Amino acid sequence: MNVADAVERRSSIRDFLPNPVPGEVIRRVLARASRAPSGGNLQPWHIDVFAGEPLAELKALVQQRMASGEREPMDYDVYPKELVSPYRDYRFQVGEDMYATMGIAREDKPVRLRWFARNYEFFGAPMALFCSVDRRMGPPQWSDLGMFLQTVMLLLQEEGYDSCAQECWATYAQTIGRVLALPPERMLFCGMAIGLRNPAHPVNALRTRRAALDEFARFHGA
Repeated sequence: MNVADAVERRSSIRDFLPNPVPGEVIRRVLARASRAPSGGNLQPWHIDVFAGEPLAELKALVQQRMASGEREPMDYDVYPKELVSPYRDYRFQVGEDMYATMGIAREDKPVRLRWFARNYEFFGAPMALFCSVDRRMGPPQWSDLGMFLQTVMLLLQEEGYDSCAQECWATYAQTIGRVLALPPERMLFCGMAIGLRNPAHPVNALRTRRAALDEFARFHGA
């Protein structure tokens, strides 16, 4: 698989088969991904991988927290509070397209909420990882996290596995932080579901719409 093929095939998978991911696969992927760009070679990423019984225990704990209805303070806003056009439009459209693939009506709030709750089950994925970062790092180092995680997802494609990066875990950052025994100076950035996509689930047929090249790029002398 070349890079273009991996980029084209990668998408956020939201229903996984139960087939386990071999430990040697994720170790190989993470070791290779450590070559991702990093300003000043700070390498700000910290990764925790879960599978098997530890993953089941973590999911059970989060389900208890969700059932309690208690909210946890977030360390960052997943989206800007004032999301303006065209970004607001992109977000709205992908939500509508996703629910349309599953035949879930806009008015059916309970079903939509139940579907959203599957985020906290990693959509049934047999493996998951969490990425954390030192609180003293700034936006340039957060961009390093993105480049590292994108590299992970592309390498997973090369290995034949799928993924879904999930910033929703920021809503339970304190709970996850305790599970990971994060030191006070470290904060949770995101989670990621890893496994084999379920080809039978309609949500995995979703192909997100992307802006045309001339809508986001300008060329000067090129």
